[in-house]
Parts: sequence; C-alpha cells; structure tokens
Amino acid sequence: MKKLFLLISMVALAEVNAQIDPVKYPTFTNIEDALNSKKAVYSMSFREKGLFNLPPKIVKLDSLFFLNIMANKLEKMDRELFELKELEYLNVNENSIKYIPDEISKLTKLTSFSMNLNSLTSINPNFSKLQNLKVALFDANNLNTFPEALMEIPALEEINLQGNQISFIADRLEKIKNLKFLNLSNNQINDIGNLSFPKNIKYLELQQNAITKLPENLFKAQQLEFLNVSDNNIAEISSGIKGLKNIVSINLANNNIKDIPVEISQLKNLKTLILTGNPIEKSKIEKLKTLLPEARVYF
Repeated sequence: MKKLFLLISMVALAEVNAQIDPVKYPTFTNIEDALNSKKAVYSMSFREKGLFNLPPKIVKLDSLFFLNIMANKLEKMDRELFELKELEYLNVNENSIKYIPDEISKLTKLTSFSMNLNSLTSINPNFSKLQNLKVALFDANNLNTFPEALMEIPALEEINLQGNQISFIADRLEKIKNLKFLNLSNNQINDIGNLSFPKNIKYLELQQNAITKLPENLFKAQQLEFLNVSDNNIAEISSGIKGLKNIVSINLANNNIKDIPVEISQLKNLKTLILTGNPIEKSKIEKLKTLLPEARVYF
C-alpha cells in the first residue's frame, strides 16, 4: 500500500514540474548554489536529502515559487518556510509532520499544497485562509474527518484524501464551488446520508469504504463524468441515477448489487459500466447490454 501512495506522490510532483519551464526556472538542489546565483531563484528541491530541518538561509530566496522538500525526516514545518511569501507550489510529502502551524496562513499565494504520507490527525483552521489554493493533497495521513478548513476554500479544484481514516463528512461539500476532482477512497466511510456535492464535480472516487447507500443528491451532479464506488457494501442503485447526464464511466464492482434500474438507459454518454463481483443474474446482465448498446458492461 505504501508503494502505491509513493507512486501517487511522484505523479503529483510530476504534474507540478510539468508546469515549470526548466530553462526559465532552473531547479536548484543545493542551498549554496542557489544563494550564489546571479539570477533570481524560483525553484528549489531538497528531495531525499535526509533533512531534519530546512536550511535557515532559505529565507534569503525570497523569489521562490516552487519548493520540494519531500522524502526527508522533517517532524515539523520550520518557521523559515513561512517567510517564503511567493511560494505557489509546496511539496512536503513523505515526512513525519504531525501538525500544520498557524503560520500557514502567511503563504497566501499557494496554489498547490501536497502533504501526502505524513502523520496529520487534523488540518489547522488557518489553512482556510489560503484562498488561492487549487490543489490540496493529504493522502495517507491519519485524518478521521473531512477537514472543514477545505470547505472554506471555494477555489479548490482537486482534493485527495485517499488512505486516511475518515468516517465523517459534514454536509458542506457544495461550498467548494470549483471542485472537480475528489478522492476519498480507502477510508472508513459508511454513512454519507444525503450528502450534497459541488455542481462542477467531474471525478469522484469513493472506492474501498463501507458505504451502504449512495445519496440521492449525488445523482444531481450533472457534470460528473467518472464515478468509482467499487469495494463498498452498496446493495441497491436508485432510479435517480438517470440524473448523471454526462457520466462516462461507473465502477460498481465488488458490492452487493442484484439489479440495475432500467433508467440507466438514459445515460447516453456512458461508455463503461463495471459490475464484477456483484450477485447479478446473467439474464439481467444481458438485458443491461441491450439497454446500453454503446457501453461496455463488465461483469
């Protein structure tokens, strides 16, 4: 499992690096080289340096907008970090950090914050002051509730909370108005009531939980394209599923579903329906194939 999260963190970092022009913004890996540069330093990486603390001199690099300090031995976020007011991308994956200090609110220009594979049990309420944040990654920590601070950042487009211990989500998700991608897989969610989702959500991952029923409000998410609720305890799918007008892929594998409502035939954009590991009779599968001639049905 840890290797999987390592891969996720590397993919996330690769996506960030893809946004940085390596010629215009060369990435320094040595603090002295950076300090001796005759040009402004915008990008710095201390990845896998065995650091217990950030080099204090880093505060002199006041033009930094990208900082990677993943895979070190940090147990806290050093105060020097919060003096880097131009930071837009911050990666602190794979450390041993247990809390986010109040000073996080100083990094108001952050657009991407990645803190996978640490030891967080909660997210500081001051995190909500990062109103320019678009990406928040907290995979593989020790969170047991959906961080309410994230619900106060409407600019967020992507939230990853995979591999925590989340069992409770306050019904305020719709406040994250720009949210397009939400990953809550591999948590401890069993009852999500009639949770409302942001109207712009496109990708929703809820696999590997203990969910028994999908909320009717989910079927109001008309922009949703990819839904993964595999490996749960879902026994029934509501006819309300017809509301997912733009859905392209639905993964319902490894649940307790015995039938799919005929209303699924109204999903004209559906290309993939995965039903493996459910107790559905073969005759009903054949009927589904007839109802969905343009989709691939896996069983």
